[in-house]
Amino acid sequence: MRVTTAFSRLLRLTGVWVKKVRFEHDRVVVFVALRRTRLVCPLCEYSTSARRDTRSVDTVWRHLDLGTWRLEIHARRRRLRCPEHGVRAEGVPFARPGCEFTRDFECLVAWLATRTDKSTVKRLVRIDWDTVGRIIQRVCADELDGDRLDGLFDIGIDEVSWRKQHRYLTLVVDHHRRRVVWGTEGAGAAGADRFFAALDRDLASARSQPQSPDIQPRPPAPPDSPREREREDAVALIGERAAQLRAISLDMGPGYAKSARERAPQAIICIDPYHVVQLANKALDEVRRDYWNQLRQIGDQDAAKRFKDARWVLLKRPENLTDKQAATYHELEQAGGDAWRAYTLKEALRAIFAGGLSVNDVSVLIDRFTSRAARSRLAPFVRFGQTIRKHRDGILAAIRLGINQGRTEALNNKVRLITRRAYGFHSADAALALVMLTCGPITLQPPHELHTPRRRQP
Repeated sequence: MRVTTAFSRLLRLTGVWVKKVRFEHDRVVVFVALRRTRLVCPLCEYSTSARRDTRSVDTVWRHLDLGTWRLEIHARRRRLRCPEHGVRAEGVPFARPGCEFTRDFECLVAWLATRTDKSTVKRLVRIDWDTVGRIIQRVCADELDGDRLDGLFDIGIDEVSWRKQHRYLTLVVDHHRRRVVWGTEGAGAAGADRFFAALDRDLASARSQPQSPDIQPRPPAPPDSPREREREDAVALIGERAAQLRAISLDMGPGYAKSARERAPQAIICIDPYHVVQLANKALDEVRRDYWNQLRQIGDQDAAKRFKDARWVLLKRPENLTDKQAATYHELEQAGGDAWRAYTLKEALRAIFAGGLSVNDVSVLIDRFTSRAARSRLAPFVRFGQTIRKHRDGILAAIRLGINQGRTEALNNKVRLITRRAYGFHSADAALALVMLTCGPITLQPPHELHTPRRRQP
């Protein structure tokens, strides 16, 4: 078998044939030529048979290593004139436009990046640290489905920290597909506004285009009442895909809720019970700290030290306590005081969301809890009760529809793990691309699974 035929079967590059192979001391250089006669623009689908000229030097792409040797693909490309993008070197089917690596090489790097840290990828495939991030971005942009925002009905919006100094990503999760479908840098109302703008780009572009002063639109007929005027204004802000949203699960932050009510007012806002209990734990910890400071001020340092160690006893579930923590638990119960009253309030709230109760029962118990919190004379729980009363409808909607942020929080934990594992990202785009590759609607496969050899028929 000729060496060129052997490398044609070995590399399995689509649309090319191997002309020559050269072996050097640390690499293998394979010279290829395109099979097609028509020239294709690398940035669009325009093709032509008219050739402007041929480049004077070869274009080089890095391919999968051949054992311990680097493998390079060399090709002499022609140039064409595209009506939209001007003079360009023709595109090749085995590499992305403007990239120095083949698709198989980038597929391998992206697949490894979703399963190990960047330092390991860098050492294994022998590329630069920043190159890993750029490859992840290119693969994500190429593989991400442009129709992934179609058919969204129940979604969750939450933020996750990807770097220190309050660097956040806003992620949108589809509850039905159980995948992250969209993300952006930042948090709050600005991040949610960008999501709704991406959800209905036609409506967003129509808002941004200024009207010509020569064209005077005909004023609409005046509505019969101010309420109808507000309803017409709200309908004008809703896009086609935003109008299909039925439920949006959120935490109790004001930013996302404000944007959701403005851009999708028909959607039901669901407040996750997990965040409600989490807020109760924060109120309990605030009461504990105040009581600990009081013990220190009166000079009882031993009691203050013992009470400081009781933090996790108050925050953990009683059935999960160790023997030592259970003894401390009984001591706190016998001592009573503000900390124990705050603990009983927290446990009463947790029991409401433990499951097995109807929506009507939860409604009655929430009203009783807010009344009890208001009479507790514990400032953190008084404020907490007011917050519960404010978001009461959203909490009940989450229980009635069975939609919460549990799946979103699970994906957020996975996002924190992969961003920590890939420590060293300097841009939110690279971190977001890795999130979409790992938790999004993209299924990566190693190159050998993409090029499974066909079995010969007997």
